[in-house]
Amino acid sequence: MKSIGVIGAGKWGSALAYAFSEKNDVVITSRTPRDLPNFVSLEEALKCEYIVMAIPAQQVSTWLKENFRFNGQKVLVVAKGIEASSGRFLNDIYRPYVPDANIAFLSGPSFAVEVQKSLPTALVVNSTNEELARDFADIFPSFIKSYTSTDVIGAEVAGAYKNVIAIAAGICEGLGLGKNAAAALISRGLVEMQRFGLAYGAKKSTFTGLGGAGDLFLTASSTMSRNFRVGLGLAKGKNQDEILKELGEVAEGIGTAYALHEISEHKDLYLPIAKEVYEMLEGKDPQESLKDLLSK
Repeated sequence: MKSIGVIGAGKWGSALAYAFSEKNDVVITSRTPRDLPNFVSLEEALKCEYIVMAIPAQQVSTWLKENFRFNGQKVLVVAKGIEASSGRFLNDIYRPYVPDANIAFLSGPSFAVEVQKSLPTALVVNSTNEELARDFADIFPSFIKSYTSTDVIGAEVAGAYKNVIAIAAGICEGLGLGKNAAAALISRGLVEMQRFGLAYGAKKSTFTGLGGAGDLFLTASSTMSRNFRVGLGLAKGKNQDEILKELGEVAEGIGTAYALHEISEHKDLYLPIAKEVYEMLEGKDPQESLKDLLSK
């Protein structure tokens, strides 16, 4: 049995703590005390050999600066997103704190509520250190099939970008545009995030696998997705503050949409769906966005 410390006790962190406890000794912690099994202090959790980082992308930079000390731990990052304030990917944010040889990134289709029920899925552990990726793959429970990959940047792009496409898909659903439109949007969204990933050196095959198409199809087609529900709210004319208050949770696609907008402006990248999602978050009428998308 491996000693695993889960940092972040939201729905995803709690679900993974439950899943990993099938074969391992797991503890969990967060900024505020929670009534959860094996809840411990941060200091105790960081003593574990394996650390699972479930801190949202927009909060992780500050958290690392204030709390993290590297003592040889093996780190699995399970959040997905791009930092809105800087445009940095998570691997860039973690690099000053954890050597590349000690860090891996999780990708693939995985609603927390289904993991908590032991329903089957398949996920990918991505790391430049293949031995580390296999090591983390071994900790998963019997109901999760684990694969490994070395394409860290591809996994990062796909995991972040699919949340933005999910917001667009929620808008499509909220406007009552039908399944034909949804299928067209999601398939073009896959092309768009692949084009973005290739600009950063990602592997094309990543975007047709579990971490790309698999996660995108899941997140962009269900009200279990927080980002999809953000899109439903935008379609009803709600602003993002109202939507987030109703959700009561982080929706990573919002921050990522802002990050993609800044990146596209600086790198002159063609990201039409991401651009319209950003503009709708800024108050643009969804019907106008639809017209502009169809004209491109």
